[in-house]
Amino acid sequence: MKPNPVRKIAIIGDYLPRKCGIATFSHSVYRALSEDTATNECFIVAVNDVPEGYAYPPEVRFEIEEQDLTSYRRAADFLNLTDTDVICLQHEFGIYGGPAGSHILTLLRHVHIPVVTQLHTVLEEPSVEQLQVMKELAALSARIIVMSERGRQILVDIYGLEADHLDVIPHGVPDMPFVDPNYYKDQFGVEGKQVLLTFGLISPAKGIENVIRALPEVIKIFPEMVYIVLGATHPHLLREQGETYRLSLERLAQELGVRKQVVFYNRFVGSEELKDFLGVADIYITPYLNRDQITSGTLSYAFGCGKAVISTPYWHAEELLADGRGVLVPFRDSGAIGAALIGLLTDDVRRHAMRKQAYLLGRGMIWSQVAALYASSFERARLKRGNGVVIHSPLKPLEQEPRELPALRLEHLKRITDSTGIYQHAKYTLPNFKEGYCTDDNVRALQLLVMLEESGDVTPEVQSLATYYASFINYAYIPETCRFHNFMSFERTWLDDDGSDDCLGRTLLALAACVGRSRRDDLRHWAVDLFQLALPSVTKTTSPRAWALGLKAIHEYLRKLSGDRTVDLMRDTLTEQLLAAFHQTSGDEWPWFENVLSYDNASLPHALILSGRWSNRSDALDVGLRSLRWLMAEQTAEAGHFRPIGSNGFYRRGQHRATFDQQPLEACASVSACVEAWSATGDGFWLGEAWRAFAWFLGDNDLHLPLYDARTGGCFDGLQDDSVNMNQGAESTLAFLLALQEMRLLELARHSIPKP
Repeated sequence: MKPNPVRKIAIIGDYLPRKCGIATFSHSVYRALSEDTATNECFIVAVNDVPEGYAYPPEVRFEIEEQDLTSYRRAADFLNLTDTDVICLQHEFGIYGGPAGSHILTLLRHVHIPVVTQLHTVLEEPSVEQLQVMKELAALSARIIVMSERGRQILVDIYGLEADHLDVIPHGVPDMPFVDPNYYKDQFGVEGKQVLLTFGLISPAKGIENVIRALPEVIKIFPEMVYIVLGATHPHLLREQGETYRLSLERLAQELGVRKQVVFYNRFVGSEELKDFLGVADIYITPYLNRDQITSGTLSYAFGCGKAVISTPYWHAEELLADGRGVLVPFRDSGAIGAALIGLLTDDVRRHAMRKQAYLLGRGMIWSQVAALYASSFERARLKRGNGVVIHSPLKPLEQEPRELPALRLEHLKRITDSTGIYQHAKYTLPNFKEGYCTDDNVRALQLLVMLEESGDVTPEVQSLATYYASFINYAYIPETCRFHNFMSFERTWLDDDGSDDCLGRTLLALAACVGRSRRDDLRHWAVDLFQLALPSVTKTTSPRAWALGLKAIHEYLRKLSGDRTVDLMRDTLTEQLLAAFHQTSGDEWPWFENVLSYDNASLPHALILSGRWSNRSDALDVGLRSLRWLMAEQTAEAGHFRPIGSNGFYRRGQHRATFDQQPLEACASVSACVEAWSATGDGFWLGEAWRAFAWFLGDNDLHLPLYDARTGGCFDGLQDDSVNMNQGAESTLAFLLALQEMRLLELARHSIPKP
């Protein structure tokens, strides 16, 4: 018996205004299905990769938090209550939470509605988890849609899917008239010029540098040629590395003398504006580096709109441009790209014939035609629902990714840690056994892992690491002096007699963080005992930095045990000592605690901001904010980016400051202090300062080089006058991770504040 026609369709996936290819595709599918017939009702279930979500249009009826497993279960409940006829799931590895995107399976297991899954990626060599997820995804789907014959064949050969379970539907394209590119060129001021176009989200996988390298030879023949690179940097890349790749392309164009021929439009364009850019192009080029790309929406758009196309031979291009419908060139071959460009630009007959052939074939790819193919697939799904028997695999959720920030990665931290503790130094990424261990770094590591508890990023492995670091600190304690050893050899022997004042202060801070933040009772009980034994020693030191660390430690301790009168009185003592140091040394042009800006500078005002805020000491708060504002001004380069005091000489009062080596510790301390200043005042200025200091790690610095290594999860050991120090030691890596966690907690705090 034939079921009733499909009337109500739910589309699940990323959605505009989120800036990604899947979001654009989902929007196009929504429009095509909604316009196909007046009786269709479509709505969107959108996936958020940021906690605050997006300013979605009205068709978005429900939102899923990418890394929140329960959010997928709630979405299933919502769908089951909406009388939806078919779910159209947009699938690509990376847009759903869990290992290999496994969170989406929770939704599919609980819906009672036929599911048609659109695959945007088909991997020929999937990982074990990817294969497992894909097989269950197929079992839970009534139909699978792929966009190419190659994708269909891989699903049959590699994944063992039945061919009659699959539908091949091409990527949709806008309906544009077949016109001469010269018709559009006056809109862009490129009359009489040959226009080459690449568009889409920008990332190193696009291979744009290979086109730029081809241009010097091309412009010898076509000096008026213009290469338009249209698109914003991919949001994930932007979070992890900033604009490093785009800037490298601009530098390359400058070095090759083709800067006037290369035009970058750094923005995410809508479909209507995209039509204008497509219209103006004589040749479209996709120089991608990855052969295993089964679908390219940008290639489909350009081809379907009747563009002459040059492309590297990734899977989709091989299939779409076969039989002379385009020109294929080898990967990473600038010479071949240049030859292909010259060949097409000098042969008008061939180029226009190629355009016409592409346009005629593209008539079957316009969205109105594709919508009809979707409707047929949905009808087939109603006849056969995907309720097969599946194995529920015990996949655990991944750590929640931060908003507008690099992903939290602890791989390098684990790499330089053993069962004794964390190694002090590294040779590149290798732990340097010769230099042994340092208490300073073990306490920083323990503080970090305790802070991770606040954002829910605690796993059994993280708990084990915390135990190693706490055990190291416990062994470093010296009962006779109530202080802590600092340096231990690889042979596990102490190399100092009594540690340092700074080591004492930092250790107190980590112990207090365990007391004030940790949910582990064993850590808290241990930390309280050791903290109370060691705290009196900090008042006997003569170091303002140790006093500041002690004040920060007292604040952490009093978060949980605010009634401890002894500790509260000690806060008053240390506050007075730090204020006295400031008043003794400071002047109108030098509002500081010492006659030198050396290291970990921001900790000093940070301590007074904390003390002033929580003990109602307006004098301490005022001095803290004033000195921090001055410090941040001193740490600002002429171009406006963060420039910490260099460690090669520091900055002595009345003398020239050292610019290099710039240390990650300074950026970390500045981030932390500015975050606290924002918490104390609510002044948006401090938010900007915190982000500016954090951006130093990501390349917004004097050399425009990232200190954070996204490949390893480590941080380089400093910014030298012409390069980064390639070693990734404990202090630097922990400075980045602590700063990152400060920023993550800052974002959580900001979004928990009720809106007026």
